[in-house]
Amino acid sequence: MKIKVLSIPVQDQEKALKFYTKTLGFIKKVDVPLSEENRWLTVVNKEEQDGTEILLEPSPKHFEPAKTYQKALFDAGIPYTQFNVENVQQEYDRLNNLGVEFSVNPKEMGTVKIAVFNDTCGNKIQIVEML
Repeated sequence: MKIKVLSIPVQDQEKALKFYTKTLGFIKKVDVPLSEENRWLTVVNKEEQDGTEILLEPSPKHFEPAKTYQKALFDAGIPYTQFNVENVQQEYDRLNNLGVEFSVNPKEMGTVKIAVFNDTCGNKIQIVEML
C-alpha cells in the first residue's frame, strides 16, 4: 500500500491551481472536468512527477461538514497538512517575497524547524525542515 493522492479542500480550484503552481512551484498533473464547476485537479512536485499527487478538492463548496472542518482548522491556526522542505528559512524568504502571508514565522521546535502560511484557499499549510 502506498499514498498516490492527498486531498486538500480548496474554496476555488482555479485560484488554488494558480497558487500551488505559480507560487509554491508544483506542476499540474491531471485536469479532468467532472461537472461545469468541478474538476479532478491534481498537482505534483516537478522533481517527482510520478510521486504523490495533491488533489485540489472542491469539497467545501458542496459538503457543509467539510466547510465547517476546514474553517475550524483555519480559525484555530492548525495546518491542514505539511510539506517538507530542504531549508525553511530559504523557503520562507522566497514565499514571503512573493507576498505569501505567514501566521508562524520560522522557528525551531526540537528536531524540526517549521513555518505556517495561508494558501489563500482556506487552509494553513506548514512547511517543515528536519534538523
